[in-house]
Amino acid sequence: MSARSVFKMAKNVSLIVRELEDAGMRIELGDDFATYRAYRSNCAGRSIDFPIFDAATSFIDASNGFWICGFDKNDQLVHTQAVRLLDLGDLTLAEHLDTHRHKYIVADSTPDPDQTFFRGPEALRLVTGRVGYCGDFWLAPQGLGGPRSQGATSLLARLVFEVMEKTWRPDFAFAFVPKQLAAKGAHLRYGYSHCEPGRWIGPDQQITHEEYLIWMSAFDIDNLVARDLPTLKTASQIASVGLSVAATEGKG
Repeated sequence: MSARSVFKMAKNVSLIVRELEDAGMRIELGDDFATYRAYRSNCAGRSIDFPIFDAATSFIDASNGFWICGFDKNDQLVHTQAVRLLDLGDLTLAEHLDTHRHKYIVADSTPDPDQTFFRGPEALRLVTGRVGYCGDFWLAPQGLGGPRSQGATSLLARLVFEVMEKTWRPDFAFAFVPKQLAAKGAHLRYGYSHCEPGRWIGPDQQITHEEYLIWMSAFDIDNLVARDLPTLKTASQIASVGLSVAATEGKG
């Protein structure tokens, strides 16, 4: 990692944090997942922690994970996202998900998690090595003129990639997106280059849940962080296009 690349990352992160703070969101980055769990549990309306980001059920600490939270002027939680480094070695993502499927299956989406598997995307057989898993993306609807504008989502997602790329230099990164969000181009707002439909198949070969696998190679990540930073849309711009904002949760 060159001094120049570190400086560029630091500059970009500083600009992102400053713009979000100017818009009313204080950003906190950490790697203590007990603290992350406490933040989430004190947020009304949020689901339970996904197992892969819960230190009580998975090994995750500063060596293989970090999280980003956003707080409004009243110190209320308005944003979460977390990242975990998976060292797959020679295993493919398909093999990893088959073994660790319980950590990724949406709660209560299948009658038998032991007999439910993710199928579909060709990338499942391509993704391997050191892999960053990005999840638990959530952004409340209030504040920032409606923070689920493309500007806020893109800026917050870019923050994760800036830090992840310099911290771990992963071979790949991936996330899951609900079908309805993928249809609206959510992967583009998050900055991902590839988006493939997938299905969780249950014990009777039924479709228990549909999700899209979004992913990037190291080359894609390098290209992303080399681009100019996205910016927040102003409240007047959002109002002019009549944007309707609704809070949604990303996969853990």
